[in-house]
This record gives sequence, C-alpha cells and structure tokens, in this order.
Amino acid sequence: MPAHVPSVVFIGGGPRTAGVLERIAANKAALFPGRLDIHVVEPYEPGSGRIWRYNQHPGLMLNSTAADVTMFTDASVACSGPAVDGPGLAEWAAGVTDGSITDVPEFPLALREQLRSLTRDAFPTRQLQSQYLEWFFRRAVANLGGTVTVHRTTATAVEPAAAAPTDRTYDAGTHLVRLANGRTLRADVVVTALGHTDSRPDAASAAWSGFAARHGGFHAAPSYTTDVDYSALAPGQDVIVAGMGLAFVDLLVLLMEGRGGRFEETPDGGLRYRASGREPRLWAGSRRGVPYHSKISAALRGEAPGELRFLTADAVGTLLERHSELDFGTQLWPLIAKEAGYEYYRELFTGSPDRVSTGWAEFSARFAELDWYSAACRELVASAVPEPGLHLDLEALDRPFAGATFGGLTDIQAAVARYIQRDLELRDSPDHPETLALFVALLKVYMELGRLVPADRLNPRSRHTVHGWWHGFFSFVDSGPPPRRLREMLALHRAGLLNFLGPGLQITADESTGEFVAGSAQAGFSVRAGALIEARLPATSVARSLNPVLAWLHTSGLGSEQQLLTADGIYSTGKLLVSDRHELLDGDGRAHGRLFGVGPGTSGWGAGAFARPNTNAAPFRENDALARNVLAVAAELASPGSGTASSASTCPTRQDSPAQPAAVGKA
Repeated sequence: MPAHVPSVVFIGGGPRTAGVLERIAANKAALFPGRLDIHVVEPYEPGSGRIWRYNQHPGLMLNSTAADVTMFTDASVACSGPAVDGPGLAEWAAGVTDGSITDVPEFPLALREQLRSLTRDAFPTRQLQSQYLEWFFRRAVANLGGTVTVHRTTATAVEPAAAAPTDRTYDAGTHLVRLANGRTLRADVVVTALGHTDSRPDAASAAWSGFAARHGGFHAAPSYTTDVDYSALAPGQDVIVAGMGLAFVDLLVLLMEGRGGRFEETPDGGLRYRASGREPRLWAGSRRGVPYHSKISAALRGEAPGELRFLTADAVGTLLERHSELDFGTQLWPLIAKEAGYEYYRELFTGSPDRVSTGWAEFSARFAELDWYSAACRELVASAVPEPGLHLDLEALDRPFAGATFGGLTDIQAAVARYIQRDLELRDSPDHPETLALFVALLKVYMELGRLVPADRLNPRSRHTVHGWWHGFFSFVDSGPPPRRLREMLALHRAGLLNFLGPGLQITADESTGEFVAGSAQAGFSVRAGALIEARLPATSVARSLNPVLAWLHTSGLGSEQQLLTADGIYSTGKLLVSDRHELLDGDGRAHGRLFGVGPGTSGWGAGAFARPNTNAAPFRENDALARNVLAVAAELASPGSGTASSASTCPTRQDSPAQPAAVGKA
C-alpha cells in the first residue's frame, strides 16, 4: 500500500483559514512531518475573502489603527505550538515601501500612495487591508511547501463517502465536498471557516420587504452594507435607518461621499459637508439611539496595565468548583465590571492625580476589598473622585438615554449631537486617557473570557447573554469607528442630511399610505418614509442560511444549530454548534472528530480573525489548537497499520488552481 497522504479541505478562504494554515505550518514538523494535501474552497480572493475583498468602495476603512492589526501569533499567545512573529499591518506597509518585503504584486497608484503615507496611528482602508491579508495567506501557503490548492468556487455539500464494492481502502470517516463548479473533493478532514454569511430574512424583515414591494417602496434587509444596491434611493428622499453601528457608518460613506459629496476641514478643527445634490436624507435610530463610541487617540499616562486581577483563573476555578453551571449576570459580570473599574481608576489616579483627592495605593487597597455594586464602593469613589462626571457607570455607558424623555424633534437632535460631541471630547483628545484604560480592560476580558470559562459550563440564559448583550456591549464600547466618522456624522447632521430618531426605535408599516413609520416613545415624534434600511449584518442562522454548505449541514444532520433551553422556552443562537475542540456536533450532540468549524458563525465564545499585537489574542489561540487537532488526525490516518488509505493517491482530486499570488482587485 502507498503511504497515506491525508487530505484537508477548508470551506472558506478568508483570514481565519489563513491563520489556521499558518499554525499548521508552524506545528507540522513536530506533529506530522509527512505530506498533507490541503484544499481551500473560496469564491473570492483567498486571504481576504468576501468581507475584506479589494473590490469595495475605496473610502471604507478599518475601525482599527494600523498598529493594532496583526495576523501573526507572537510570543504573547499562550498556545502549545511555536510562536512565529511577523509584521503587523503597519510594519508590512513600511516593509513594502522600503523594499524589504518584495513578495507582493504591483499595486495601483492609489494603494502605493496609501502605503507611503500610512502611519501606525492611521486607520487604513479595507482595500489596503485586503492586500496584507492576501500576502499573509500566500506566505502561509509557501511555508506549507506547495501542498495547497485553491478552488475559486463555492462548496455546496459535505457528504459521507460511500465505499465502492472493490475499494479495500475505504475509510468511514472520509467525506466528499461537492463544489458549485461540478467537482468533488475527497476529504479526510473538513474545516468550515465561513466568516459572516447571509441568511434569509426573519419574519419581520420579510414582511417589510413584502410591504415595500406592494407599495413601490424600498427596503434593505440586514446584509453586508457594501453588497446592497441603493441606486433606487432618489436624491432628497427620506430614508429611515434602523441601526447606528458599524454598518451604519459604512452606509454613510456609500450614500454621501459615494454619491459625490465631500468633507472639508473647517478652521475650528471640525468638518463641513459639501453635498453633491444626489444624497438622500437619512433618519437614524436604534435601541440606544446613538452611534458606537469612537476609537481612542489618547495615550496612557499612568501605570501600565497589568494582568487581570479579579476575573482570574483562580476566581473562575473557585466558581466552577462551587457551581455546576455559572450565571453570567450574577457571577461573572460583577468580576468583569470590577476589572474594568480597577483599570479605569488606576489610570485616573496615576495618570491624572490632579483629578482625585487621594493616592492610588490607598484607593486600590480599599477598592480590592469591595464588591463593584456595593454602596461602600460607590462611597469610596465619591469621596476620592470629586467630579461626578469621572465616575465610571457601566450601565449609563451601555444605555446613555435610559429613562430620559425628550420634547420632540428639535430636542432629540440637540441631545444626540451633544452626545456625539462629548464622546469625541472624551475619546479623541489627550485629556481623558482613562477611557483608553477602560478600552484595554474590556478587550482583555473579551479575549480571556473564553479561555477562563468553558462555554458548556454556562447556564442557557448566560449563553444567550454572551451571544447577545455582552458581545453587543463590548462592540459598542470597544469596536467603534475612527473618530473622524463621528465628526462626519455631525457635519452631515448640520447639512440636514442626517437626523436622529432617538433611543428605543420602533418601526411599523402603514398599509393605508404605503409608508414606513419610525419613532421613539422617549423622543416624542415620528417620521414617515417610503424607504427603510436595516443597517446591520444579518443575524447568524444556520437554519435560514443562504450559504449552501451551511444549509446542507443543517438539513443533512451533519451539523446543527445551537439550541438553548431557557425559562422562556427554547432559544436558538443561530450558530453552528461545535465542541470545545471545534468539532461539529449533530442534533444529538455527537461530535464528528474530522469535521470542524471555526469563526463568528460557530457556538464558541467568538473572536475576530486578526487582533492587536502582544495581547494573547483568542483567535490565535484557537487557530493553534485547531491546527494541532487537524495534524493529530492526519498523523493517526497516516500511521502504519491505521487501516486507512490515501484518498489523494486512490482518488486524486482535480485541481482548479495552485495557490499563487493574485492580481490586485481580482474578485
């Protein structure tokens, strides 16, 4: 028998797959030095994929600075495999510019200018990020020794392979991956890494689409913003926008600058918008009624942040010993809040001592003894921090207009504009570095929580909270847009092209007039319009997925959607159910040891595909663990006497195209 050459098929070729490939290359010599036959199925450019592809509006930007983006598993990452350092986005751009990095394609002039002008503190365009991700993918492939084949198509099904009557080498764990181009890949291991995918609209969105169609209106269901056709929106048309997060920020770019308008700097440091006359007029609202907090330009002045002090392995271990299931709200959130408060006040006391009335040593010793939500803790803060506006109130941060009522249109416009201006004062100036300390604390917690708390030890209500409120709160505080985007919102508001609907947004459809009606009980007014845009990504739903292979996994039973039994009944997170080893779980909870899933659409704690350097980033830990699991399966399959045989040698896969550098902008 010939030596077995294990075959691995990645469905999805974006940055998450690139990260796992890099980890396979790093771990391979130690765990499986033999040959691997790897296939990547990706209809867009591998490395960047759909979300980060080059072919987007050139004005769309990352919400991270160049210094805060890396794909490399550096020495800070607590993983079993070897760390392999490399250039983050800022260093890569510098290397391309000075010629020390040469394995890149010829860039268009606009990108070359971006590379030359990029600083560590700048927010790069997504087009530039696409090239970094694609370069990283090519580098990972090169380190694997040419064993990767890219298939520029879509996977449609994953089926258990049936044994041919004469096939003595059949392995019951082998699967067939069907492709949209008619080809089939035989796989010993399948990894789904699909990123953000589209879903069929839920009942409410579907009803609004039907309403708009009946009355000649416009409705955009949740989607990746840049993939929606907004050409039906007329100049000056009133448009209701539900959602004020990152999708809303992208929408403003496409409907304003994307239609020929431009921003001009004003002498006072603000912005003025020069309209083209082609823009619609937007009315935006959401549950909070305000946009995401901007990124922070301040630098820490006080003591450097340390390790987590309250949400620690020991603290969580004690909870796990005492309780069979943990509750996020009553047991974990108080520790998270105290962690955030400690870092916030440490920076305030050690970086801005003129704003406090006592020393950090005295304050911190007393603070460590108290529960975050205790009256004693509130009294301690009140006595040591004279200015009430500097007291950290996480609930007010989460719902800034909770309990407020407004006197109508004019009142809510002024309130939201003041809020945005205050946010810029706190986060886009050097005067409030305590906001950065809070940002760093929440980021640490977000990255560590999944490592410290096994997902299967949370009660169902808490898993719901993690996927819903906790992720939303973290994104609202830590994953907002560049400060310039908030200044642009104010300029558009002053130009009369952006108006605010307020918090607690409610939308109905009036059949008698064919109009959508949007309003807020707190704001005290409503707006009618023939167009509605739901400015958010579609909710994850395996059952309603428009991705053919996710739909297949669900209907075939090979995969399942995570279901949680709560006090209110069965709740579905919509996510693809995986084990703590990222194995797909079927409807009965059984693990497929050779079918894996990773990324935001799976039931793990969740993390992005890239991260800030030197932060022990969760996605890099996950990538390493998954890569080692894949290599362990490969080693078992290839070992003498395993009873399996080579799928690659007995049933060769037709190769679409070997992985190689691709032209910029190829879609």
